Amino acid sequence: MPAVEPRRPGAPIGQVMRFNFLRPKARPVTNPVVVSTDGRVVYAVGDIHGHLDLLDDLLDIIARDFAQLREREPGRKDRPVLIFVGDYIDRGPASRGVIDRVLALKALSDGGSGFEVRALMGNHEQTLLSFLDTPEAGAAWVEFGGGETLTSYDVVRPPGRGDADSWRVVQAQFQHNLPADHLAFLRALELSARYGDYLFVHAGVRPGVPWDRQEPEDLLWIRNDFLSLPHRLGCIVVHGHTPDAEPFIGSDRINIDTGAYATGVLTAIRLTESPPVVLQARKSRRV
Repeated sequence: MPAVEPRRPGAPIGQVMRFNFLRPKARPVTNPVVVSTDGRVVYAVGDIHGHLDLLDDLLDIIARDFAQLREREPGRKDRPVLIFVGDYIDRGPASRGVIDRVLALKALSDGGSGFEVRALMGNHEQTLLSFLDTPEAGAAWVEFGGGETLTSYDVVRPPGRGDADSWRVVQAQFQHNLPADHLAFLRALELSARYGDYLFVHAGVRPGVPWDRQEPEDLLWIRNDFLSLPHRLGCIVVHGHTPDAEPFIGSDRINIDTGAYATGVLTAIRLTESPPVVLQARKSRRV
């Protein structure tokens, strides 16, 4: 399991963000307050990280779940919503395939078929885009899974950390191999989505800061302050970014990142006017 993430933009040199599946967890609310989705059925999918097999299994589970929901509520005519909270790429073996799958879903969505699809940006996508602009970012990117993404686009990373010249070569190869529709998808990713009382972002929000003053870097990178303090935005924030062995459902946030690349579990949550329902695709844990 990777130990560190690269320095986030604007952070001091040498600062890293550490993953820890064993850190203490807040107690989830066992009977959360029922809040509104403005009448929509919303499914949110956690961090995929290049695991197309888990994504395909989870999409099948979501489709079956909505079909069963519609059978129980035959009068329901609204179109369901499918939100991806970011981190489609890195660490897993099929980053390119994951983007292909989400693009296919968005094409159906844009044509008025299937689910209404909303795709948010994660910090891993932001880092990929940084590498396209700045080749020196490649050394940090591959330390937290970018090497697997390069491989999925048939690009060979330099040995070790590489040097400036080798990263310029890799950048040029990646720019050549990255399909135009993939690049357009990555550049068009949204920072947030909102349905009723639920706000969807990749990482979280800065506690105590009004929504119209939130910084994009916090939406993509924040961890400790958001996880430990009430955000006071008057909504429930649904997020990924901080992997945990189990999804967390609290009074003001829901975490759906169950570390698919390490646990073999990809999580989604169904949100309606009823209490949240967790859906998961699983495979045997890798050792």
